[in-house]
Amino acid sequence: MTASMISLDRSASAKTSDNRLTNAKSDSCKSSSCGSTAKPDDMDPATWEKIKDHPCYSEEAHHYFARMHVAVAPACNIQCNYCNRKYDCANESRPGVVSEKLTPEQALRKVISVANEVPQLSVVGIAGPGDACYDWRRTKATFEKVAAEIPDVKLCISTNGLALPDHVDELARMNVDHVTITINMVDPQIGAKIYPWVFYNHRRYTGIEAAEILHKRQMLGLEMLAARGILVKVNSVMIPGVNDEHLIEVNRWVKERGAFLHNVMPLISDPAHGTYYGLTGQRAPRAIELKALQGRLEKGAKLMRHCRQCRADAVGLLGEDRGKEFTLDHIPDAVSYDERNREAYREVVARERGNHAAAKSEAIEMVKAAGPDGSLHVAVATKGGGRINEHFGHAKEFQIYEASPRGIAFVGHRKVEQYCRGGWGDDATLDGVIVALEGIDIVLCAKIGDCPKKRLADAGIRAVDSYTYEYIETAISMVYATEFGVDLLTGTA
Repeated sequence: MTASMISLDRSASAKTSDNRLTNAKSDSCKSSSCGSTAKPDDMDPATWEKIKDHPCYSEEAHHYFARMHVAVAPACNIQCNYCNRKYDCANESRPGVVSEKLTPEQALRKVISVANEVPQLSVVGIAGPGDACYDWRRTKATFEKVAAEIPDVKLCISTNGLALPDHVDELARMNVDHVTITINMVDPQIGAKIYPWVFYNHRRYTGIEAAEILHKRQMLGLEMLAARGILVKVNSVMIPGVNDEHLIEVNRWVKERGAFLHNVMPLISDPAHGTYYGLTGQRAPRAIELKALQGRLEKGAKLMRHCRQCRADAVGLLGEDRGKEFTLDHIPDAVSYDERNREAYREVVARERGNHAAAKSEAIEMVKAAGPDGSLHVAVATKGGGRINEHFGHAKEFQIYEASPRGIAFVGHRKVEQYCRGGWGDDATLDGVIVALEGIDIVLCAKIGDCPKKRLADAGIRAVDSYTYEYIETAISMVYATEFGVDLLTGTA
C-alpha cells in the first residue's frame, strides 16, 4: 500500500471530534446520498458514472482523484491576448506553460510512470500547450496509445474550439467523453478585443472577422458534442472591462447549447509572463469580484468553482503539481503498467467517500436547520480527502466554503505563497496571504502558530486548529453553531 493510501486510510479511521451531529441527525443520511455510489439528486446515474472519478467535472471527486496533462500538442491556430506559450518554466503555474514537449511515445511512457506512482490518477488530458484539436495527429496518436495500455483511465481534451467540429466524430469513436472548450465571448465585437487573429482554412483572419469565425465554430462544436452525449465544460476567462459583464450572456448561450459546466476563471496578467494583457496593464479581477460574478450566474449553467488553471503538463491532485517528479530525465526508458496500486486505492476511496457523503449530508442538514440568518465564509487548509489536514504555514491554497441557512457550499479557492519554510515564517509572505483571504471570516487548519494567528485576528480573521483530520463540512457546521450560539442537539439558538 502506498503512502497516499495509508494517509487516506488513517484519516478515514480518525475519530470524529464531536458525535453530537450523528446523535442529532441520525436519520439525515438517506440511501440516495450515502455510500460509494452517492450522487447529486439532480443527476442521472449514467452522467454520474462519467464524472464521479473526474476531478475537474465533480467537485466531490477532486478531493480524491488526480489528473495529468501530457504536453504533446504545441501548435495553435489562434492568438489570445492573455496567452504566451513558454517552455522550461517549471515554477510558473498557468495554462499553456510546460517544461518539456513530448512525442506520443514519450507521453505514453510518462503516463505509465505516473499511473504506477500516483494511484489517485483517473484522468489523462491534453491541454496544449497549443490546441489539442489543431495539433490533432499528435493528440490522436497519444490517446490511442494510452487507451491501449490503461483502458480504464478517462481521456479528455481542452480546445479553443476552432478545429473542434472536424474531430467530434473521432472523439466519440475513441470514447473521449469529456471536452473543455474555452469560450470567452459570443459577441464578435468583444471577441476582437481578446483575439488578435485566428488561422482557419489555411488563412489568417484578424479583427471582427476572426472573432466571428471562432464564435461560429465554437457553437457548432459545442452542439455537436452535446448531441453525441459528450460532456462539455466551458472555460471563460474573466477580463475586467472587456468581457466581465458579457460572461452573463456567454453563460446563457452555452447552457442553451448543452454545456454541462461553466468555469469562469480569473485573468492571469502578470507582466513577467509576457502576454499582451500583462504588458499593457490589463488588470486581473480580485477574488471578491470573481465570486460576485459567479453569484450572478448561479441560475444559469452549472458552475465549476474548483478549477486551478493548471499548467499544460500538470500532474497530481488539483491544487498540487508533481510534474517536476515526472520529467523525462526522472522516469525509466522502459516501463510497464502495474494496475495494483490504482485498484487498491479505488477500493479505499470507495469506503472513504461513502463515509464523507454521510458526514457531509448531516452537517449540511444541521446548518440548514439551525435557523440564524447569518453566513460565514470559511477558508480551509487541506491536502485532500475532504479533511482539514494541512498546516496553515504550509498551505499553497485555501479552499473556500460558505455556510448559511441554505447549507454549506464550496465556492472557490485562493492561491497563496507558502508562508512557512524550514520552520520560519516570512512577514511579507504572511501579508500576501492575509490580502488573499479578503472577505474570509474563519480559517480552519490542522495547526497554526501564535504569531500568524494573532496577525490574522488583527485583520478580522479567526484561525481555528482544533478540528484536525475532521471532515471539512462537519467542522464548518460546528464552527457555525459556535458562531451563532446554536445547540447542535436541538438545532436551536
